[in-house]
Amino acid sequence: QVQLVESGGGLVQAGGSLRLSCAASGRTVNWYDVGWFRQAPGKEREFVATINRSGGTTNYADSVEGRFTISRDNAKNKVYLQMNSPKPEGTDVYYCATGGWGTETHDYNYWGQGPHDTVSS
Repeated sequence: QVQLVESGGGLVQAGGSLRLSCAASGRTVNWYDVGWFRQAPGKEREFVATINRSGGTTNYADSVEGRFTISRDNAKNKVYLQMNSPKPEGTDVYYCATGGWGTETHDYNYWGQGPHDTVSS
């Protein structure tokens, strides 16, 4: 079992930047590829970005390509999401996930709590 905790959310103004962190603990042998998803009020959870274990391969949703950057520090068991001009729809909740690879929520087995890491306009 692996536990994920997101942090770094907050209020962002138009044109602003924010960096989210995802920290892993527990059985980090499961700490492989990591994805970030977000959920706007009343909407489905959607894919944002993913990074493979080495950090050498990344994938982004078209809506954030060029504005967001996903990165990781395996020595610290952390993955980051640098967001420039996030454009939140009210209050977006960001979740990190691991134990899988892909752009769908069912591709991942372990999820962070999310609600502690929101991005608001």
